[in-house]
Amino acid sequence: MAFDIAVRRVYEPPEKSDGQRVLVDRLWPRGVAKKDAALALWLKEIAPSDDLRKWFGHDPERWAEFQKRYRAELDANKEAVAQLRGVLREGKVTLLYGAHDEAHNNAVALKEYLQARS
Repeated sequence: MAFDIAVRRVYEPPEKSDGQRVLVDRLWPRGVAKKDAALALWLKEIAPSDDLRKWFGHDPERWAEFQKRYRAELDANKEAVAQLRGVLREGKVTLLYGAHDEAHNNAVALKEYLQARS
């Protein structure tokens, strides 16, 4: 079953086409009011560990290694992955993140992980 997954910055205003909006960062994004985020779920447990997040530092040169390490964390985090899969079975989901880099962030890596295992 292919999941319908989009990825957007949490700072962008919600759109009707988003489906269920799921924040996948461990830390709440600065300057965003909870009511403005229009979240269905804040799944901080699925975010990269603090150690991995700090090591990566959104350095594009560490992207491939970050993805590998994050996939290993996700493989070991069956409960959070199962929870997100349950939401995905209900329809479209937009994974939200706070990082500035739109190509190298945990939501992009998570989407690729989920699609490869759907």
